[in-house]
Amino acid sequence: MPHPGGTLLAHLTRVRTRLEGWGARPALQLAGLCHAAYGTDGFPSGPLSLDDRSHLASVIGPEAETIVYLYAACDRTATYPALVDPAAHFRDRFTATDHIPPPALRRDFAELTAANELDLAGHDPVFRERWGADLLALLTRLRPLLSGAAWEDCRRVLGEGSGAGRHT
Repeated sequence: MPHPGGTLLAHLTRVRTRLEGWGARPALQLAGLCHAAYGTDGFPSGPLSLDDRSHLASVIGPEAETIVYLYAACDRTATYPALVDPAAHFRDRFTATDHIPPPALRRDFAELTAANELDLAGHDPVFRERWGADLLALLTRLRPLLSGAAWEDCRRVLGEGSGAGRHT
């Protein structure tokens, strides 16, 4: 399946590998490999339907599937602005309901978001030029939720001198 920066499978594999490089636990790595299973706010449909949640959980484990669902369900416009606030609501785009994820799940979500976006920025120059500055601003806001390795990668891919968001 075509995807910015190559194919969806190549992207998913790179996201998992990036998370592994950051020292993420196996459940988060598996979530990275499957994060597009139900689609995302940016790509509304995925290869699986929400009716397949129990099947995916049986394959990757319930912890990883919970992360995949949270990532897919995120209404980014409603959720991103206050994500670092532990009491902020998380809007589920599938159910149009709000809930408050526990801090560990919030950190997983932020780490997966960073890995996904950094892969896109690192492999698709058009995407990086268009969204790099916005991504750096988002990931800077999410910094309190990110591991040190993730933040350093953000700085390397999107930081000063990276060309992210630079208009020529």
